[in-house]
Amino acid sequence: MSESPITKWTHGEIDGVEILPLAKHEDARGWLCEVFRSDQLAEDLTPAMGYISVTHAGAVRGPHAHTQQTDCFAFIATGLFELRLWDNREASPTRGHRVTSTVGEANPTLVVIPPGVIHGYRNISDTDGIVLNFPNRLYAGIGRKQPVDEIRYEDADSLVFAMED
Repeated sequence: MSESPITKWTHGEIDGVEILPLAKHEDARGWLCEVFRSDQLAEDLTPAMGYISVTHAGAVRGPHAHTQQTDCFAFIATGLFELRLWDNREASPTRGHRVTSTVGEANPTLVVIPPGVIHGYRNISDTDGIVLNFPNRLYAGIGRKQPVDEIRYEDADSLVFAMED
């Protein structure tokens, strides 16, 4: 993306981002949690794939953004994560907003992140954490033959996209 980064962020909602609580249904056998349902997601958000990732205690993923992909993260299993989102989209009514949320095992959450919203998370647990993602685009396209739709900000000025205060 060609947008120049903002250096001062306002805490507040971000246009197009959905942060939805998930319910774990427990019984003597364990628990079950519906991660997403087609009747709850926007009609144009159809997951194209799904993956699971393990993030070690204290490790960070991101921050990064996508130009076309919408991520649909489910923080439901082991671990607790600090999620950060930044709206640096030129045409967004919430440009300059930042969201910080604690999500994971103790706060099961589905987070829908539209293209252009910069996002990252840190495992703040003492153990490995598990995250599911159901993006609406295939990683590197059909047959993994296209460029990866990802703009990385890990090496950006830490004050602009800081993963901790």
